[in-house]
Amino acid sequence: MSQDPRTTNASVPSPERAATSQDPAHGGSAADTETCDLCELPTPAEPITDADVDGSFCCRGCLEVSRTLERTDDAPEESALRSRLEGGDDGTGQPLDELEGEDAYLAVDGMHCSTCEAFLETTAEREDGVVGATASYATDTIRLVYDPDRLAADELPDVVSGYGYTAAQRSADGDDAGSADDSIGLLLGVFFGMMVMVWYVLFLYPTYFGFEPVADFGGYDGTFLAANIWLLTSIVLFYTGNSILRGAYVSLRAGQPNMDLLVAIAALGSYSFSVVATLLGNMHLYFDVTVAIVLVVTAGGYYERAVKRRATGLLSELTERQVDEARLENGETVPLETVDAGDRLLVRPGERVPLDGEIVEGTAAIDESLVTGESLPVGKEPGDFVRGGTVVTDAPIVLEVGEGAESTLDRLVSVLWSIQSARPGVQRLADKLATVFVPLVVALAVGTAAVLFATGSSVSRAVLVGLTVVIVSCPCALGLATPLAIAAGIQAAAERGIVVAAETIFEDAPAIETVVLDKTGTLTTGRMAVEAVHAADGDVDELLRRAGAVEALSEHPVADAVADAASDAETEDGPPIDAGAVDGFERAARGVSGLVDGQRVTVGHPDFLREQGLTVPESLEPRIDEARDAGHVPVVAGWDGRARGVIVVGDSPREELEDALETLSAGREVVVLTGDEGAAADSFRELAGVDEVFAGVPPEAKAETVDRLRVRGPVAMVGDGSNDAPALAAADVGIAMGSGTKLATDAADAVIVGDDLEAVAETFDIATATHRRIRQNLGWAFTYNAVAIPLAIAGLLNPLFAAVAMATSSALVVVNSARSI
Repeated sequence: MSQDPRTTNASVPSPERAATSQDPAHGGSAADTETCDLCELPTPAEPITDADVDGSFCCRGCLEVSRTLERTDDAPEESALRSRLEGGDDGTGQPLDELEGEDAYLAVDGMHCSTCEAFLETTAEREDGVVGATASYATDTIRLVYDPDRLAADELPDVVSGYGYTAAQRSADGDDAGSADDSIGLLLGVFFGMMVMVWYVLFLYPTYFGFEPVADFGGYDGTFLAANIWLLTSIVLFYTGNSILRGAYVSLRAGQPNMDLLVAIAALGSYSFSVVATLLGNMHLYFDVTVAIVLVVTAGGYYERAVKRRATGLLSELTERQVDEARLENGETVPLETVDAGDRLLVRPGERVPLDGEIVEGTAAIDESLVTGESLPVGKEPGDFVRGGTVVTDAPIVLEVGEGAESTLDRLVSVLWSIQSARPGVQRLADKLATVFVPLVVALAVGTAAVLFATGSSVSRAVLVGLTVVIVSCPCALGLATPLAIAAGIQAAAERGIVVAAETIFEDAPAIETVVLDKTGTLTTGRMAVEAVHAADGDVDELLRRAGAVEALSEHPVADAVADAASDAETEDGPPIDAGAVDGFERAARGVSGLVDGQRVTVGHPDFLREQGLTVPESLEPRIDEARDAGHVPVVAGWDGRARGVIVVGDSPREELEDALETLSAGREVVVLTGDEGAAADSFRELAGVDEVFAGVPPEAKAETVDRLRVRGPVAMVGDGSNDAPALAAADVGIAMGSGTKLATDAADAVIVGDDLEAVAETFDIATATHRRIRQNLGWAFTYNAVAIPLAIAGLLNPLFAAVAMATSSALVVVNSARSI
C-alpha cells in the first residue's frame, strides 16, 4: 500500500529512489539497465526475483502476477495476444514495436471494414520511408512507423489519403466534420430518392400493372420522364452511395470481396440496365431498385458510424493533463522540449511534475494516483525520485532532471495510443462471410444468365434474371441485423444508467470468463474519509474540533478528510473552530501543528507527535495498529504534552460491494487488481466472490496483466482511473465507473453513469440479450437468402419484386430489433 507521508518512516528509501541508480533517466548507464519481464520498466539495482518464477521484475506486484499467470501461459497464444497488443506486424510477422523508426498516429476518415484496414496498411507500406503500418477501423486510426530522415511527419497524412480516405494528425478533441458530411449525404439521398419515387408512383408503377397513370403525363413524354429519373438516381447513387462504391473498389484492389461489393453490383447493375433501357426507349426501368438499395444500406451505415462516434475524444484527459512547459528554478517558464538533463525545475503546490527527476530541495506529499493508481499521496524529500505527471499537493519542490528523462504520464499516453490503434476492427458476421458469399452470388447470377441465354432466352431476359439474383441477395437485412439490435441494446442500457461507447461489447461481453476489478475508485469510493474517531478521554467532539481547525490549513488529502469531518460534526461545544483563528501554523513532512485557543495542537503520524515531545498513551496503541491492519491511516492529534486521540482515515469499500461481487462471480472468475500493497489489498482477499488479488501492480503492467489473463479466456476490466485506461483498452470488454476520469471512460466500451457497481452485472445481462437478438436477426437474414435466391434463379421474381422482398426482409429485422430487451 502507498502510505501517507505521516505514516511512513522518512529514513526508508522509496523503491523509486532505489531504482534511480540504474535508470538511465537518472544518470545510470542505459546499456547496463535491466527491464522488468512483465511491464518492461527499469528494474532496481537488485531486481526483484524469486526461485520459482522465471525472470526479473521491477516490483513485487509484477513478480506475483507472473508467478500466478505463468502456470497457465501457452506460448503460441501469448505470442499472438502480445503481437496484437503491440500493433500487429509489417507484413513479415515482425511486431511494429520492434521496428526502428518514429511512431505516428493518424485519424482516417472513410474506413468502415476490415478490408479498408488491409488496403490502407498495404498502401502506406509501399511509401518510401514508412517502415510498417497497422490500421483499425473501430477507432478510425492508423499507426505508422516511419524513418524521419526520409519522410517528414507533416507528409504522413498525404501517404494515407486518397481513394476516398482522408487522413490527418490524430486529435484528442475530435470533430464532427465526418458526422456533418454523413448527415448531408443521407439527407440529400432521401430528398432526391423521394423525388424518384414520386415519378414512379404517379406514372410508372400504374403502367407496369396495366393501369392508367395516376397523373396525366401532360406535356411530359416518356423520354423526358426517364431522363429526370435517370438524373435524380445518379445523384443518389454517386453522391449518397459514394462510400459504398469506394468500399467495393477497395475490396477489388485488395483482392478481398466484401458486402459493399455485392451491394455495389446490385445498385450498379440495376442502374446500368435502366440506363440501357432508357437509351433504347424502354420504360421498364429499375432505377427505383438502385435508390432503395443505396438508401437502405447508407442508413444502416450512418447509424453504425453514429454509434462509433460516441467513443470519440480518446486520450482527451491525458492530453489535457500533459505538461508542455516547465518552470526553471529561477521562476522562468520555458518549453518542455528545451529542458536538458541536469536542469533544476521548480514545481509549486497543485502543479504537475513535468518530467521524471530527483528532488534536490523541499519536502512534499506527491499525489501519484493518476499514474500509479495508489490511493494515498506519498511523502518525498531530497534524494527521492518523482514521476513526471504526478502532482505536488502541499509544498514547493525543486527537482533535477536526469539524463534521458521522460514523463511517466507520457509513457501511459503512448501505451494507450498503441493499444487503441492496434485494436482489431469490428468483425461482423457479414464481413466474415463476404469472401465466400459475394463470389458465390456473383457466380450464381452469371451462371443463371449464361444458362438462360444458352437455352434460347433473349439477352434482356437472361440479364434481367441474373440481375434479380444479385438484387434479391443484396445484404440489406444482413447489414441492418447488427446495428438495429445494437440500437435496442444501447437504449436498454441507457434506461439503466449505462452508456455504451463501443458496439463490440455486445459481441464480446457474453463470452467473458474473467472480470478484473480495479480496487481504488471501483471497489472503494476513491475518496479519503474519516472512518472512526477514538478519543483517549472520550471527548470525541473536542478532538475533532481542534484537529480539524489545524488540518484545514493543510492541502493534504488526509487533512482534507479530517477537516471535512470536523466541519460536518455537530458538537456540544459549538461549531468547528475557524481555521483563521489558528496562529503559528507549521507544516512538516509527517504532520502539522498550530495554536488553537492558546494551546499548540499537533496532528499527524504517531512518531511525529513523539518527535514534538508529546507522549502517546498505551490505550491508543491498539487503535493505531487496528487502523494500519485495515489498510487505513491513523492520524493522531494531541496538545498539552500528550496525544488525545486517533482519527482513522481511509478509502472505504462501496456499500453495494458484497451484492455486486455475488452477482458478478456467478459463472465468472473475479480478480482484483491494485497498485496498493499490504493491508489495503489484503482486506479484499477474504471477500466472498473474489478469486485472486494482484497487489502492487504498477500502471504500465496493468494492461500486460490483463493480456496475460486472456490466455485463460476472454477478460473484462472494470476501472475508473487514468492509469486504468490502457488495461480497459487491452481487455476484451472495458467498463468504466462514472466517477472516474474522462480518459478511463473514453477508453472503455461502457460507462456506468450512476457509479453503481451492481450495474456492471446488468451490463453483461443487457449485452447477452442484445447478442441473442443479433443472432436472431442474422438467422432471419440468412433464411431469407436461402429461400429468395433459388426463387430468383428459377425466374419467379423480377428485379422490382426482388427489391420488395429485400425491403420486406429488412422490415422484419427492424420489427424484431424494436422489441424491448
